[in-house]
Amino acid sequence: MKRWTFLVLGVLLAIGGAVFTLQGLNLLGQSGGMNGHKVWAIIGLIILLAGLGLVTAGARAGRSPGSSPASR
Repeated sequence: MKRWTFLVLGVLLAIGGAVFTLQGLNLLGQSGGMNGHKVWAIIGLIILLAGLGLVTAGARAGRSPGSSPASR
């Protein structure tokens, strides 16, 4: 259960961070308060990296140190 929670939250954070970054760099072509403000690109990058970290943690959570897919 913990593994899936990390994976789902990580993917959602990564997607949100990517959107924030693209909006901060004014690449989505929409109008709004976030577009073109570099601070949102930096915040989005931090969120994206946190999401990727959670995905990595979730991918590793279900594995025991000595097991490999071939030995199952």
